[in-house]
Amino acid sequence: MEFVNPYLFWILIVPFVLFAFLISTNKERLSRIFDEKVLNRLSAANESMPLMLRNVIMFLAIFLMIVALARPVIDEGDKTVEIQGLTVLTALDISGSMRSKDVYPNRLEFAKKKMNQLFDAMPSDEIGVMAFAYSPFVLAPFTSDKETLKMMVAGVDDSYINMGSTDFRALAEQAAQLLDKKDPKVLILFTDGGDEEAIAGFGDLLKENHIDLYVVLVGTTKGSPVLDKNGKPMTLKDGTIAITQRNDALGKLARANDGAYVVAGNGKEDMQKLASFVKGKYKNQQQGKVKIRQRVELFYYPLGIGLLLLLIAFSSMPRKVSNERQSIRNRGEK
Repeated sequence: MEFVNPYLFWILIVPFVLFAFLISTNKERLSRIFDEKVLNRLSAANESMPLMLRNVIMFLAIFLMIVALARPVIDEGDKTVEIQGLTVLTALDISGSMRSKDVYPNRLEFAKKKMNQLFDAMPSDEIGVMAFAYSPFVLAPFTSDKETLKMMVAGVDDSYINMGSTDFRALAEQAAQLLDKKDPKVLILFTDGGDEEAIAGFGDLLKENHIDLYVVLVGTTKGSPVLDKNGKPMTLKDGTIAITQRNDALGKLARANDGAYVVAGNGKEDMQKLASFVKGKYKNQQQGKVKIRQRVELFYYPLGIGLLLLLIAFSSMPRKVSNERQSIRNRGEK
């Protein structure tokens, strides 16, 4: 057995010994230190238990509580624990086409909802979040706190949308840095896709860095007008309204890059299936190992016994005698 907080024992034992010594000595010494009313309570007469026995019980109770504060334990040594779960990097498309409303209420909000569903489907896994368009950036570092991730994703609104062209090469380079020491390296994109010209070289960078790609595609193949920040349709040089359609080329690239893709639907089943597929493929590879100190706590034994003894000591205190009964007793003594 050992104590986790031995210093508390030595700090408290000195005033305890001094207190016990003063209580055990005569009244003349105590009267120099304690107020008369306090002294009367500490040395009350007519106890239901002898004064010396009551004091011994009270001292023992206080001593046991000091021992409890020192926190006695039985040390069973270190134990290595394997942390199960995957480390996954997710990325949210914030390009201009995500304002389109071919899914309700628009592609950006729909993609955010699907991300939250994926978080719920992977409760014990570490997930990081990026946003990407012309220049990718980190929204949330890797964490298993899904509520925090949801708050960070909820903060991405229309003001984040970038009308510049999406730079997939920059996305791959940023993902490679964030996943550098992770194994396996898993990247899940929430996007309306990209044409073959835009994603050229993206797959090669992912393969070079051993990153497996998964894609959640939002939007429809029929398409919808591209909207500006005021919600008005944008036009091309010839005056026609610009239309953006979901492009599945990025999904096909994911399949070729040892991953998979899914077209997002209205229910939760698609994200649950994607999570099951990813976790099943890697069989919940370990995030790592940690050492924890195993201890058997014993403090509640001295604490419980001390409180019981303190209750016994206080219950032996004399009851107050009424003034009338006291006057009768005094007359009888005369």
